[in-house]
Amino acid sequence: MNTLRITEISNEKPVRVTVEMPASVYRNLSSYAQAVNTIQGHEITPQQLICPMIEKFILSDRVFLRWLRKNRASP
Repeated sequence: MNTLRITEISNEKPVRVTVEMPASVYRNLSSYAQAVNTIQGHEITPQQLICPMIEKFILSDRVFLRWLRKNRASP
């Protein structure tokens, strides 16, 4: 395991959102945060990973990005 996909955590002003997730997803998220803390030396919480993970997912969805470009161009 050389490089994790999540490397930086943005420090933007947050918008509060409440999310419910299965316990298994939270356990994996907690394990991922532990990996980031160990491998990259950052001190982050599982909650801080949610936004970067969603952002990476969205930016990797080519169909969505095409749709977004098309609909932003429309008046």
